[in-house]
Amino acid sequence: MSWDELARHAWTEPDRRHGPANAQARLRLFGQPLEAARVTLYRDHHAWCPYCPKIWLWLEEKRIPYRVKKVAMVCYGQKESWYRRLVPSGMLPALELDGRLFTESDQILSVLEQAFGPLGAGFESAAAIPLRQLERQLFRAWCQWLCTPGLGESGERRAGEAFEAVASRFDAALSRSAGPFLLDRGEAEGPGTTDLVFAPYVERMNASLAYYKGDLLRQRFPSIDRWLAALEERPTYRGTQSDFHTHAHDLPPQMGGCHASGSEWQQRLARRIDHGPWPILSEAGSPAADPETSLAEPPEAAAEALARVLRHRQALLSRHATGGAAFEGPLRCALTTLISDRPCPPPAGSAASLRYLRDRISVPRDMSLHAARRLRLALEQTAVLDPLTPEAAPTPLSQRDRRDQDPVPFLAAQDGDCF
Repeated sequence: MSWDELARHAWTEPDRRHGPANAQARLRLFGQPLEAARVTLYRDHHAWCPYCPKIWLWLEEKRIPYRVKKVAMVCYGQKESWYRRLVPSGMLPALELDGRLFTESDQILSVLEQAFGPLGAGFESAAAIPLRQLERQLFRAWCQWLCTPGLGESGERRAGEAFEAVASRFDAALSRSAGPFLLDRGEAEGPGTTDLVFAPYVERMNASLAYYKGDLLRQRFPSIDRWLAALEERPTYRGTQSDFHTHAHDLPPQMGGCHASGSEWQQRLARRIDHGPWPILSEAGSPAADPETSLAEPPEAAAEALARVLRHRQALLSRHATGGAAFEGPLRCALTTLISDRPCPPPAGSAASLRYLRDRISVPRDMSLHAARRLRLALEQTAVLDPLTPEAAPTPLSQRDRRDQDPVPFLAAQDGDCF
C-alpha cells in the first residue's frame, strides 16, 4: 500500500487530555478547565521508570488534573540540563504542586494525600505500612534471584524458593481482601495507594522472571493473578502497562544485569517473548492462559499500531540504520501485512532492518501492549519473506544501556511527544 492508502486505515486517537490514560499526553484534565491543573508531574520520556507509575496511576485514579513534563532517563539519552537545574540529582519522578517542588516517590504520595485526600487507606496508615514493608522485601528477593550471576542449579533453586516465600505472603495478603485489591477495597472502588505501590515492580517481576527464569508468576499465585487481572480491567492501568519484551530488555542496564537460569523451558519462553508468536504459551489450535495480560486483543490494535508508526514515519526513516530510502519499501510492506493480514514480500536484504525495528518497539511509550504485539508480528512475518537474507539478525540489544532508544530524534513530532 502507498502511504496515503495506509493512512486511510489508521486509528483515530482518543482525546489525550480527557480520554483514557495514555503515555503520550502532556496535559490531563478529566473534563475540567485548564486552571484546575495545580500539579505538574515530571516523568521519563520512555514511560518506563518504575517509580513514576505510582504517581502517574495515583493521579489518574483520583482524576486530579495535571501537566506532564518529560525527562530523559540516563539509560536512554542525555539528561536535560534544565531538569538538572531544577533537580540536581536528576532523579525521577518529581512533582510540582502549587509552585512547590517535591522529589522521591514516597514523599510525593504523602504530599498528594495531604492535598487531595487518600486513595483507600492512607499511605502512612497502620494498615498500609506493613504492606509497604512487604513490597520492599519482595523487591529484594526478586533482585537477589534475578541479578545475582553464577548461581548454579542449587543457587537458582534457593533464590527461587526465597522469592516464592515472600511472594506467597503477598498472595496471602491479597486473598484476605473481599475484592481483588488490598485492604478490603471492593473491585467497584478500585485499587488503593498500597496497590499502586506494588504494581510497577510486580509487573516487572512477572515479565523478567518469565524471560530470565522461566517462572510464570500468575500461574503459581492465584490471588496475584486475580489482582493483576483486576488492574488490567482499569483503563488507568492499561495506559501505563508495559509488556514482557520491553521490561526484559530495559531492565538489565537499570539493574546492573539480569541473569538467565539457562533451563530449556526458560530459553523457550525467552525466544517466544523475543520473536513471538503471542501469546507466548499458545500453540496452534490450543490457546492457553496468557501470562502477559488477561485481556483479549481489542479490534483496533492493528490500526493503533499503524497510526503510531505513521505519526513518526519521518523520524523512523531518517534515523534507521539502513537509511530512509532503503527502509521505506520494507516498512510499507510490513504495514500492509499489519492491516491486511496478507503476505507482502519486502525488497531483498531488508530482514535485519525490519527486525531492528521489531526489537525496539517500546510499551507503553509507543503504543499499547496488543498494538505492539501486532506490529512486531507483522515485522517478523515480513522479514521471513526477504528473498535474499530471511534469517538475518539485527544489531543486538545492548545490556549496558539503551541509547538506541534516545528520544531526541522524535521530539519534533506534533505536541513534542516521542514515539
